[in-house]
Amino acid sequence: MTPDMASYRTRHKILHSRSDRGGTRSRIPGRTGAYCRSDKGFTLLELLISFSIIALIVLIIAGAMRLAYHSVESGEKRTEYLERLRGSVSIINAQIQSQVPLTYTDDAEKKFYFVGERELVTLSTNYSIWGREKGYAVVTYRVETDGNNKKTIMATEKTIGMESLREARLLTGFDEIYFEYFYKGPTDEKGSWTDRWTDKTSVPEKMLLHMVVDKKDFSMIIPMWTAALPLSQAAAPAGTVIPPPKGGK
Repeated sequence: MTPDMASYRTRHKILHSRSDRGGTRSRIPGRTGAYCRSDKGFTLLELLISFSIIALIVLIIAGAMRLAYHSVESGEKRTEYLERLRGSVSIINAQIQSQVPLTYTDDAEKKFYFVGERELVTLSTNYSIWGREKGYAVVTYRVETDGNNKKTIMATEKTIGMESLREARLLTGFDEIYFEYFYKGPTDEKGSWTDRWTDKTSVPEKMLLHMVVDKKDFSMIIPMWTAALPLSQAAAPAGTVIPPPKGGK
């Protein structure tokens, strides 16, 4: 046997013995009969780390989507509440400004429909909440407490000469709601605000609506344009007499 043959057989045995030990081998380009071992694949630890990272990413995305959904829902509710509040304030403002000093007769005594207390107002107006009925209406705003211990205004409206009585909930969600009335006597240089109107011969020239939430008072002065008309010149409307409530809850 020549030395070259002996060297070839020796290398062949060495390669076979390495192959028996396991592992994947690949031929090295450019080198005849030369192989290298290649351990391709993922270990269990690498798989666990990958799954953990994927799960964390999924949780972050789900949390962000949930937060975005709640933010949108909260924003929609807030917008809806503000729209209702704006509409309610607009109705109250329009009805008070459109107040008409109408009278009724009670025990042969001529009286205004107007009643003004801290948490109750009754007045005659030509502006209806629903805007359908024609003629004068007598509306009463009564402050009540709802199930969440928040103050709300219930408005009751009755068109003079008709039997229908309608009721609507206006302002809601406040810690406190109350009214004040501007009084200025014939000899007074300056008027003052009072939470109870006791002058039976006139109606106030303006009212103050207080809406308190989180210790913040959102107040609004509402003028009553026809308040200067004296009782002697006030007209009594034709139709059913609707005495205003005596006050209180």
